[in-house]
Amino acid sequence: MAKPSSFFITTPIFYVNDAPHIGHAYTEVAADVLARWHRQAGDDTWFLTGTDEHGQKILRTATANGATPQEWADRLVEQEWKPLLDTIDISNDDFIRTTDERHESGVARFLQRLYDEGHIYAGEFEALYCVGCEEFKPKSEIVDGEGAFEGEKVCAIHSKPLELLQEKNYFFKMSAFQERLLSFYDEHPEFIQPASARNEVIAFVQQGLEDLSISRTSFDWGVPIPWDASHVTYVWFDALLNYVTAIGYGQDDEEFARRWPATHIVGKDILRFHAVIWPAMLMAAGIEAPRRVFAHGWLLVGGEKMSKSKLTGIAPNEITDTFGSDAFRYYFMRAVSFGHDGSFSWEDLSARYQAELANGFGNLASRVLAMNKKYFGARVPAPSVDAGAEADAAIRELAASVAGRADERIEALAVHEAIAAVWELVDALNGYITEQEPWALAKDPARRDRLAAVLYTATEGLRVLAELLSPVIPQATAKLWTALGAEAALGALSEQPIREAGAWGRLPAGTEQQPLAVLFPRIETDGADAKTTGGAAK
Repeated sequence: MAKPSSFFITTPIFYVNDAPHIGHAYTEVAADVLARWHRQAGDDTWFLTGTDEHGQKILRTATANGATPQEWADRLVEQEWKPLLDTIDISNDDFIRTTDERHESGVARFLQRLYDEGHIYAGEFEALYCVGCEEFKPKSEIVDGEGAFEGEKVCAIHSKPLELLQEKNYFFKMSAFQERLLSFYDEHPEFIQPASARNEVIAFVQQGLEDLSISRTSFDWGVPIPWDASHVTYVWFDALLNYVTAIGYGQDDEEFARRWPATHIVGKDILRFHAVIWPAMLMAAGIEAPRRVFAHGWLLVGGEKMSKSKLTGIAPNEITDTFGSDAFRYYFMRAVSFGHDGSFSWEDLSARYQAELANGFGNLASRVLAMNKKYFGARVPAPSVDAGAEADAAIRELAASVAGRADERIEALAVHEAIAAVWELVDALNGYITEQEPWALAKDPARRDRLAAVLYTATEGLRVLAELLSPVIPQATAKLWTALGAEAALGALSEQPIREAGAWGRLPAGTEQQPLAVLFPRIETDGADAKTTGGAAK
């Protein structure tokens, strides 16, 4: 199947009731790696993230902090959520807030369309509601409370008591789309990923869908229902629409047609909203469903899902202040199988930083460039006729192989597998240098051609790695690209066609090289504290 020329990738929009933790940052980095890869491949890429600022949870949190909901949202967005994007080096093209006028007007337009076409009706409702999830809970997620909550019904996700709400609301006729959704899942098996998530959603829909309450009257912090201002829009119905209001729904038809449909990266706990409610909403409005919904797993700390309320939340800067943003990005994309739960530990992070980044990649780059400087006057050696040696050919063939496999894995959203493929070249180049012993070759003038061939192979291998790893560790690869002389010889790293990275021989012989800054400084640990040496980590 031909690759799409347009690639629209989104994260969920995050609640601003608290500061972000590394679970939020994990989602952002995954989407960013995919966006950077597709941009570098030449695809028409658009990366959207943002914040969800309506709903009862935000209202209560703001009130508890002595602020209005808008003041609270403004404060958190400017002081916590937007700075997060800089902390972990996110390259988003847009940042949407559900309090933006463009969003609120788009929500009203969408609601009015569904209402006019008979997909919405008024009714009464009574059900158990979780403020943390902002959701009326299905029976499968209602459990008996324990300890202080014994005798109460609690949310299986938040372990907090549910509230019985009785309201006159407006309802979306979601039940009418049950069979259409099941047919859609069958016709588009790639729509929900991974496979375990797809099976979960299909089983849920097969049990029967109920109509969805889409308005609230018990509070007023939300988008007013356009035909009845005494109601505000249910926060999830409002929030899901950010994916289309951000790209011009109802206002800029050309931009909307250019961007839509999207690939949504979401946490598995909000899969049902994105894979059931959202496509049903779009079907009702006559809009194409998203291209894909990918549900990644949770980051676990001490065996529990990361959560501020359970004191397991870790702020991203707790990691980046010591290890840097590249190490943060690499660790979570490599150590966690994308689509499955993953356990975070400081010990594993530190071990991978030292073994894979500092020793594996950083030391490889440092050694090769140092030998080029020592033996060839800091210029790319000219490959001789001896460049056809079997060991050199194996590196060339591997470079082409890993580039192709990495792109295939990115297309499948298997980010961890893409990085693992590229890392085969890191390991192979380290082994190649050990076996070829260029420092020994340099001692014999008669073997200078062989020395040139070995160091050209290693240098061109670094060029391949810089291109393939730039979506994952953009700061380190930018430093390497400059030191290789590739910036002057080939242009900006971001402009290199990543799907052609494995094409051998692009870095011209004789290219002048520059000193290489330490890519991943050594980190000294003393108990719970850690510090870098040999330069800044960021």
